[in-house]
Amino acid sequence: MSLVANTGKLAGRTLFITGASRGIGKAIALKAAKDGANVVVAAKTAEPHPKLPGTIYTAAEEIEALGGKALPCIVDVRDEKQVQKAIDEAVKKFNGIDILINNASAISLTGTAHTDMKRYDLMHNINTRGTFLASKLCLPLLQNSDHAHILNLSPPLNMNPYWFSVHVAYTMAKYGMSMCVLGMSEEFKQYNIGVNALWPKTAIATAAIEMLTGDTSTSRKPEIVSDAAYVMLCKDPKKYTGKFEIDEDVLKAAGIKDLTPYACDPSNANNLLIDFFLEVPDEFKEPEKKAASEGQIPQLFALITKTITPELVKKTQAVFQFNVKGKEEGVWHLDLKNGDGVCGQGEPKNPADAVLTMDSQNFADMFAGKLKPATAFMMGKLKIKGDMQKAMKLEKMMKSLKAKA
Repeated sequence: MSLVANTGKLAGRTLFITGASRGIGKAIALKAAKDGANVVVAAKTAEPHPKLPGTIYTAAEEIEALGGKALPCIVDVRDEKQVQKAIDEAVKKFNGIDILINNASAISLTGTAHTDMKRYDLMHNINTRGTFLASKLCLPLLQNSDHAHILNLSPPLNMNPYWFSVHVAYTMAKYGMSMCVLGMSEEFKQYNIGVNALWPKTAIATAAIEMLTGDTSTSRKPEIVSDAAYVMLCKDPKKYTGKFEIDEDVLKAAGIKDLTPYACDPSNANNLLIDFFLEVPDEFKEPEKKAASEGQIPQLFALITKTITPELVKKTQAVFQFNVKGKEEGVWHLDLKNGDGVCGQGEPKNPADAVLTMDSQNFADMFAGKLKPATAFMMGKLKIKGDMQKAMKLEKMMKSLKAKA
């Protein structure tokens, strides 16, 4: 599904795409393939993954089925020798590289205390170092191209402290990719290489989002990003560089007014999850709410008490602490791990698996089913410390609560 017509502009061009075996990377590869481009599928997945679809070989088959030429290469972007080998193979087969897409990325939405150093190193070595390494090694070939682009899948450099406070390690790793754009776009101007960043306005239906939220009904399809990438890559790199673009802005500027077809669920086209690192735009903000009535939170927990069952405890196996701010400030707990389950005011007797902090009105809306935990988190209305997966289990409990209410 694409709303941007292929023009043939990338015909015969060679794209080196990291993380191209699935998701956004593969979508960009397939869009370029329709022009008759050559694509180096540089990714780790050579054998089928038990949970994630696609390998470098299946991606290569799809590329060639659409009229492109493919070179599948086993590449861990942390390994300089593997990256260099793939580049050398690309030169042998395609006589050069015109476009580098730095798409490979690792994510862990954890705070400082809960980010182990192995995970920290993984994110920084793939996101920041991998992007720098691939750009450095591709540079001599890009200098020889008359249509050289580097495109990083990374966000605008938003210095709002919120984005650092919730997952500083991940933010640093993604911003490292964006800082490569900031520096290299200026450094490589002398070579007529365009260096830009592209970031989705909303959540995209990829393996990462499915793992985080459990569903993709409030996400868009990867094709919105690949269409935007195609528009950017067709531009003159001599004039188009140093940009931090948002997918829907690129497409609107290209004349596409209705983005509904990109939504996984068109009925949710106006209620999509905003992606990380972006301020919440006016059209996605909820209307101003009237002040919460006094005693709303105690009433809510009284209702929650009625929904606790042994089956719910068995299914959830988590202890939650809620730090409620604003008009009804206080600390509450919900233990769905021990005994028959319990909730009430104050900190839990057993250590909390997840600590959730939010305003009392947003808290009430969340438990009333008006605001999903995943949506609240992505929009910056909910801060989570601890086990993210367990925190997201609250969504099922809230559906039950809403039915009883």
